[in-house]
Amino acid sequence: MDKKIQLLDCTLRDGAYVVDGEFGVPAIRGIIKKMEEANVDIIECGWLKDSPYRAGSSYFHVPADLESFIDKKNSNSVYAVMIDWDRYDLNFLPENNGKSIDAIRVVFPHGKHREGIAVGKEIEKKNYFVFYQAANTLAYSEEDLLDLADCVNQTNAAALSVVDTFGAMYFEDLERIVRVLDGRLNKKIKLGFHSHNNQQLSFALSMRFVELTESLHRGSIVDSSLCGMGRGAGNATTELLANYLNEKYNCNYDLNVVMDSIDMYMQYFQERYEWGYSIPYFIAGMYCCHVNNIAYLLKNHRTNAKDMKNIIESLSPSDRRKYDYDLLENRYLENQSRIVDDEKTKEILRRDFENRKILLIAPGKTSSEEKDKIENYIKNNDPIIIAVNALNTLYRFDYLFAINHVRYDYAKDVYKNQFANTKKILLSNIKAEGESDEYIVNFNSVIKRGWEHFDNAVIVCLRLLEKLNVREVAVAGFDGFKTKYGDSYADVSLPVLKTDNKWEELNEEICAMFKDFLLSARDKMKISFVTESIFSDVLQTVGIKNIV
Repeated sequence: MDKKIQLLDCTLRDGAYVVDGEFGVPAIRGIIKKMEEANVDIIECGWLKDSPYRAGSSYFHVPADLESFIDKKNSNSVYAVMIDWDRYDLNFLPENNGKSIDAIRVVFPHGKHREGIAVGKEIEKKNYFVFYQAANTLAYSEEDLLDLADCVNQTNAAALSVVDTFGAMYFEDLERIVRVLDGRLNKKIKLGFHSHNNQQLSFALSMRFVELTESLHRGSIVDSSLCGMGRGAGNATTELLANYLNEKYNCNYDLNVVMDSIDMYMQYFQERYEWGYSIPYFIAGMYCCHVNNIAYLLKNHRTNAKDMKNIIESLSPSDRRKYDYDLLENRYLENQSRIVDDEKTKEILRRDFENRKILLIAPGKTSSEEKDKIENYIKNNDPIIIAVNALNTLYRFDYLFAINHVRYDYAKDVYKNQFANTKKILLSNIKAEGESDEYIVNFNSVIKRGWEHFDNAVIVCLRLLEKLNVREVAVAGFDGFKTKYGDSYADVSLPVLKTDNKWEELNEEICAMFKDFLLSARDKMKISFVTESIFSDVLQTVGIKNIV
């Protein structure tokens, strides 16, 4: 622990958020070994949790669970794990026997530093190094920081880390916090920094932190992970920081070994999981918002960036820092449900659609590949043609039905002439007041909850048509999702609506929604498919024969 600047790799701990701890035995053993060989000073091997250990997980129950992953301890490395201050029963923690971990990092939220430090004192008695992690350090006032330092000074702590929990810091924030802590914290206690990359500043802030602690003649620990792996926007990357510290501070991290570890172990996770800078996590950083709120809006509603910003902005600063899913759901509904009087709109559409067949052209690839079938249907039936959530230049549409901002704006910007010459039916989550050729329908009147992706555009459009007393609808381009998003659409540039790449589950969910609709509407509406679709079999399951 005597080295002045130390690099801490937290891949197996912070990356556990991404894979729910399931790295697998080879990756856990391999990453630890490679970090040893690369001369990384502190290797954070995972978490200590109250639950029993599962093979291949970086959620350990007791230090002995790590012994098989540390074959022969490197005297130049410190092996660490993290605990939540209030989520690990220290009765499970034995005396340090020197066979596995050397250090425990205790993380605690703003307002709980005294309680967190009390936990650390108990851990010290069992002969482990203790590192304190002050989550959301940005929220600490100067008085808070001084009290934090005073409390840590009363311990034998190895380090106290500044934590940019929400990725919201700028240089002046970091400089203020370091200045206050350095003025009060015992010089033998190292200062650490754990950053998040919500604003693309993780590496820059980490470099600035090292510069600050060097000028203050204080030992420092800077956190990083391979490829920046970590929850949400991720962290500073081990490869970048190792190279920086080698170049600027004469450190001796072996970049060849670091690169080997990425090639051998990280490619698998990069191909199967997502982390790193993104617009949603930028919004989290901008508003000091807990990443679970962002994850909830992405998973449950595929919320676009503009709506996400408005929803998070509507929360109080204290509500943003926690995650109350009921509150978040209510704010989502408030944002989506701009209440409009749509009776006049519905009456206009009823008159226009009366006694007419309707052709829905969804954006699937068959809408272009099976053009002859579609044109033949149009020639023989003279339907009202509605583009569902996307325009296609192969056809002249009477209406564009749009259910989200992103697809609406894309059609408006990319297909300007076609957009201008097509009437629009829009849900109230897009806008409350339309132009002269836009008809606004209440969002809540045409959606039905009970599915994760309840806002499928074709299903929502069918629900609207049922309310408009439409008796016969043909559907084209409603293909179903392929294994790659780009393979699913006629327009390969169509904006992506996030689905976590769970294509089979998504298709099954759409089948369930379609069946639910058919069961309620089969006596009122005849539905048929013009082009090939994986959903056509649903018609038969409810006793409807596809006729086109």
